[in-house]
Amino acid sequence: MMLPYGFVNVRSAAILTTSYVAGTVIGPDYEGAVIPSEANQLIVYTSFTIGSLTSGELKVEFSNDGTTYYQQTFTSVSGGTSTASLGNYTWTATGNYRFEIPIKDNYIKISVKGTGTVTSSSMTVDAIIGIV
Repeated sequence: MMLPYGFVNVRSAAILTTSYVAGTVIGPDYEGAVIPSEANQLIVYTSFTIGSLTSGELKVEFSNDGTTYYQQTFTSVSGGTSTASLGNYTWTATGNYRFEIPIKDNYIKISVKGTGTVTSSSMTVDAIIGIV
């Protein structure tokens, strides 16, 4: 039986690095969570402390097989042309942030990094998977 709601702690509070570091991969074998491909909505909660950083960044990647990942893509439209770019979320102030992403993939990988001096920085990432 599919659960309508699943909570995953993707990354516990920790100092950021200047390279992307992936948290817990959410997939069909993650115990206690809704299977991503059986849901349609991902909610990401981040608690970010900027410390000495210029910014904190987060990227979300998706996979059907748990091996080949595809980064979330953002698009902008101008003059009838849609331009796609790899999506990243960037924060330049300490705070608690929430965003939602439609999903229908078997695996989800969320990675974070800092830009600048990482002293006194921190980020926690939690996720909720469910059906809207």
